[in-house]
Amino acid sequence: MAVPKRRTSHSKQGHRRSHHAVTPVQVQYCRQCNEPVLAHRVCPNCGYFQGRVVVEPEDETKEKKK
Repeated sequence: MAVPKRRTSHSKQGHRRSHHAVTPVQVQYCRQCNEPVLAHRVCPNCGYFQGRVVVEPEDETKEKKK
């Protein structure tokens, strides 16, 4: 069984983990309503995706009646 002969230094550890950094979330803005939306997803505010209606937005009056 392989066993390390010497302890791995902090520098060597850091070089190995150099690609493990967390990348920030890419936020785009909807072309219809200018609300922030994650990439490749339907806008939760207006229901548009790539210039066409995919999901009909629910009316606020329907929600108040329930």
